[in-house]
Amino acid sequence: MISNLKPVRAALPLGAVALALALLGGCAVVPPSGPSVVALPRSGEPLSQFQQDDYTCRDYAFHSSDVAGASQSATTSSVNSAAIGTFGGAAVGALLGAAAGNPGAGAAIGAGSGLLIGGAAGANGAQYSANSLQARYDAAYAQCMTSKGNTISQPQVPVYAPQPVYAPQPVYVAPPPRYYGPPPVMYSPYPYY
Repeated sequence: MISNLKPVRAALPLGAVALALALLGGCAVVPPSGPSVVALPRSGEPLSQFQQDDYTCRDYAFHSSDVAGASQSATTSSVNSAAIGTFGGAAVGALLGAAAGNPGAGAAIGAGSGLLIGGAAGANGAQYSANSLQARYDAAYAQCMTSKGNTISQPQVPVYAPQPVYAPQPVYVAPPPRYYGPPPVMYSPYPYY
């Protein structure tokens, strides 16, 4: 029965390492692959000239915004925040676990929660850096294309029209029906004529 537990004991650390690598892999910042703005050629410009301008400006934007260096530093920063969160969580968990009588379990729980919180903070910072990289790339690309006489088409900002608010349906409350019977019959002697 004990021999059946060995594969499980070996699989748990491997699963934890795989989970940690998956969390840290989400912190990687990918450099922009191209502009997110639309460039339009000037009137009468041949397509080959416009494509040459486009390639030249993409190269200019890539080199002027130092995309590779900024991407690497953002990835390093996000991985470092996850590592600091893990070590800090392990230290705090060990202290709390020692106070409770089990420092090993406290350190493990603290390391896991520190990795989770540090990884989330690192992923948030990486996403912010990626958006900043794209904005700098787009600005350099747009400046280059407009300097060559091309125009940049600004994306249409979606207009969110407020949904009409209708009044609730009226509720008609009719009085309860009242049924009146026929008038009472009065028996009396015949009138005198």
